[in-house]
Amino acid sequence: MQVILLEKVINLGALGEVVRVKDGYARNFLIPQRKARRATTTAVAEFEAKRADLEKAAAVKLVAAQEQGEKLNGVVVLIAQKSGVDGRLFGSVTNADIAAALTKQGFPVDKMQVRLAQGPLKIVGDHTVSVSLHTDVILDVTVTVSGQHA
Repeated sequence: MQVILLEKVINLGALGEVVRVKDGYARNFLIPQRKARRATTTAVAEFEAKRADLEKAAAVKLVAAQEQGEKLNGVVVLIAQKSGVDGRLFGSVTNADIAAALTKQGFPVDKMQVRLAQGPLKIVGDHTVSVSLHTDVILDVTVTVSGQHA
C-alpha cells in the first residue's frame, strides 16, 4: 500500500514522502496513529495544501522535545528493587518502571520512549538507558538500580 507520511517515521521516511509499506503496517500502525494517510490523488492534493501547517507543527514538536531533552540531560534515576545477596534482582526493571520514575521526578515520559537495548535490567548497579523524546532527539539517562535484600 502506498501512504503519504504526515510526520517523520524512523527507518521509513520524512514528512510528505510517499512510501510503499505492507498493508498491515499501514492499517494497524501508521494510519491509526495518524502518522500516515493512503496516498490517493485527493489525499496528496490535500496534503500539499496543508503542508506548511504540518511542517510548522513538526517544528514546534521538535523544539519542545529539544527543550525537554536539555532539562533531562544528565539526570540520574534511582530505582530500588528487591535483590538477592549476589546482586541479581528478583524481578526486573522495565521501561515502564523507568518512565514512572522519570515522571515522578518531573519529566513526563511515556514508556514507549524509553529504549532498553539489552532488555529489562536484572542486576544492581548503574545502567545507561536511551530516551527517545522525538525521532531526532535521543539522549542517554543513567539509571541506578539499588538492591534491597529480602
